[in-house]
Amino acid sequence: MSDKDRPFPCIPATIGFSLNHLRYGFIGDPRKHTTILELSSLLKTFTEVSRNIGNYASLIVFYEIPVDMKNNYSVEQYEQLFWYQLNELAAIDDEIWPEEIPTDPHRPLWEFCFHGEKYFMFCATPAHTNRRSRHFNTMMLAITPRWVLKEFNKSQNQAKRIKERIRRRLSQYDSISVHPDLNSYGAEDNFEWRQYFIRDDDTSLSKCPFHQFLNIWK
Repeated sequence: MSDKDRPFPCIPATIGFSLNHLRYGFIGDPRKHTTILELSSLLKTFTEVSRNIGNYASLIVFYEIPVDMKNNYSVEQYEQLFWYQLNELAAIDDEIWPEEIPTDPHRPLWEFCFHGEKYFMFCATPAHTNRRSRHFNTMMLAITPRWVLKEFNKSQNQAKRIKERIRRRLSQYDSISVHPDLNSYGAEDNFEWRQYFIRDDDTSLSKCPFHQFLNIWK
């Protein structure tokens, strides 16, 4: 995050790091259901305090993965685990899904919600090699509230300039071109779920694996 010679592409994330607006959590094996409970507890707590942290607040979650998993799991296997985490997390959410957010992830305004808050999800894994911006030595989530992103986009001209700089940084940081699924929230051709887990090539899933909506009807 603090590398000046090879700066991390996401400029808001580097600002959040420098301002100490990031919060960190450590949880278990992503294949275990007990880990979902740990993630739920972390995200509930973060949701309740995030607005007191600062304008660049994000929760960074590190999973504990065994050596054999780190060495052998493919990007696609981590992708399945990521969506397993989100589905199970939604299934135990005790808050009602925000009525202004569609329940169909294939609509442009859909985004993941938990504990009444709207979130952008970012996943990095040890299996990513071409996209160094999505590489980390364990499975990792960066969870950013929508209100943080709205604050960032308040000044449209400034936000546009920063997004252009982010894309330039991505092209230098990664050994592959910017993924075609990267887009802007609210655009008619944008689907947030496609950006949560970016594969190491230009492929992507045809349908969103998120399907848990039982909590909506509570």
